[in-house]
Amino acid sequence: MIDYILIPLVLVMFASAISVIFIKDLIVAVIVTAVVDLITVVLFFFLQAPDVAITQASIVVGLTTFIFVVAIMRTTRKEEE
Repeated sequence: MIDYILIPLVLVMFASAISVIFIKDLIVAVIVTAVVDLITVVLFFFLQAPDVAITQASIVVGLTTFIFVVAIMRTTRKEEE
């Protein structure tokens, strides 16, 4: 039963991780990376590691994504002339 849930999650996680390489917009890339991290949280819950899942959700998904978005928003973009 769990295999039927884990396999699609791992496939979506793999596809999202590969798609980050080809995304040009940095904010979208950060959001897709957050999706990969959220899937990791779900996988940790299925693997009976709720403490690791809670830490992953709070630090990696929440705080790191917020820091990346703020850092990207505060930088200026230099256009090529």
